[in-house]
Amino acid sequence: MSENEAVAGLALVRARIGEAEKQAGRPAGSVLLVAVSKTHEAATIRSVIEAGQRVFGENKVQEAKAKWPALRGDHPEIELRLIGPLQSNKAGEAVALFDVIETVDREKIARELGKEMEKQGRRPRLYVQVNTGEEAQKAGIAPGEAVAFVERCRSEYGLSIEGLMCIPPADENPGPHFALLEKLARQAGLSKLSMGMSGDYETAIGFGATSVRVGSAIFGARETH
Repeated sequence: MSENEAVAGLALVRARIGEAEKQAGRPAGSVLLVAVSKTHEAATIRSVIEAGQRVFGENKVQEAKAKWPALRGDHPEIELRLIGPLQSNKAGEAVALFDVIETVDREKIARELGKEMEKQGRRPRLYVQVNTGEEAQKAGIAPGEAVAFVERCRSEYGLSIEGLMCIPPADENPGPHFALLEKLARQAGLSKLSMGMSGDYETAIGFGATSVRVGSAIFGARETH
């Protein structure tokens, strides 16, 4: 995809977010757009930064490490979010690199993040990922355990959890999954909901998403190398 197409995609997504906010009776600007830049080249990402986008999501620690230091050197105000599964041996790098980690999904990760934050004196904001569809192949804590897990993150690992995140099953109506995540967040006393991707972000806004993670609607299909 060309840089101009990415900028046009960004403008369209922003307009649709604004429309969805209005339809849901929510204030303009209440939903944060996370542009998912995984697998895309720095030049394309740069054009989207120049069009005013400041929050980006990446799936892999290694890929983000290769791309983002240079981009952030020019734009230190950028917020970078990890939205893909985190391996415990990458916790240190993730704490050093990301401002927000959205995929805290098990005790081992919570423990490692707690240790690394203490060590580095850096505290990225954290979300717990909930596997709302209870899919075997997907990361995330089971819905029935989510509220207790948030509590343990706070009490046992000294983590401050900002919100919940989910990725509904691809072949199901996402609405009930978004409704479930919103209910769990309320029970856990959390106000932030990261939910909704390119195909369903407008639906997610209707269910209370505070941030949406949009990649292909901005950047086009993933670039593979």
